[in-house]
Amino acid sequence: MEILVGLVWSVVEFFAELLLQLVIEVLAEAGVRVARRPVAGSAPVRAWLAVPGYLVLGALAGALSLWLFPQLFIPSQVGRIACLLLVPVASGAAMAALGAWRMRHAQGLVGLDRFAYGFLFALAMSGVRYAFGR
Repeated sequence: MEILVGLVWSVVEFFAELLLQLVIEVLAEAGVRVARRPVAGSAPVRAWLAVPGYLVLGALAGALSLWLFPQLFIPSQVGRIACLLLVPVASGAAMAALGAWRMRHAQGLVGLDRFAYGFLFALAMSGVRYAFGR
């Protein structure tokens, strides 16, 4: 019974970490959407500029999340490593699903609405939380 309770609690901790990252990533996506209002004659953002931008934005979001929640939700080292690997994939997939929804509803897309950029943002955020969290 203890093993089952421990397993359920680990799943809850994982989803708490995922939920935190998704909320912050959706807020960042909304901020990017507001900041990137189309300007007549403006060129699309190049990938070589967007990749480091989303990495820096994700790292800053990770630092902000540590300021708000200095204790990581997952206490075990194995769980933290699993979270470092799995949360960015899940977060990128969620952002890609949001992007697909926006496309179906004829809304403009920003970089975070794609899997790769959502993954990079979440990877940087997870990396900062893993490296500097207690």
